[in-house]
Amino acid sequence: MKSKNYLLNIVYIAMFMAVMIVCAQIQIPFGQVPFTLQTLGVFAAAAMLGWQRGTICVLVYALAGFIGLPVFAGFSGGAGILLGPTGGYIVGFVFTALIVGLMAEKLGKRLWVLVVSMIAGLALCYLFGTVWFVIVMKTDFVTAMMMCVVPYLIADGLKIAVASVLVNRLDKVIRL
Repeated sequence: MKSKNYLLNIVYIAMFMAVMIVCAQIQIPFGQVPFTLQTLGVFAAAAMLGWQRGTICVLVYALAGFIGLPVFAGFSGGAGILLGPTGGYIVGFVFTALIVGLMAEKLGKRLWVLVVSMIAGLALCYLFGTVWFVIVMKTDFVTAMMMCVVPYLIADGLKIAVASVLVNRLDKVIRL
């Protein structure tokens, strides 16, 4: 029975990694950083899989991109993306998955819990990514926030709404 659960966990992690890869490719050009559905995939993976499997899923996704597999937006990959100005946001996805997954596991998947967990996870991702951007670009925090966070707030709010409702509904019919 244990090996069956192990295999199922690998399948679920791979499945949600595929969802994140597809979501990263759905993009609308927007300034230097395109608007993608990447965070929606992270939210869904973490909330559906829980903190352990969700975090592993995002870590494997980031590592796949780091070694050069074209999993990031625009079918890009490589260490240069993660070490570049916006790479901190991808690394921040790991913390997003951790927070969203923990809250969903401990507090349940009621709609309000999912919304709050995703807001908290996104805030942590924004913080990590923006600090990274400040260091790499040698700019100040306010400028970085105005470039990397403020323009995406509405879109990210919509992704939180969609992901929360989707996970809330899916959880009623699918148990992972």
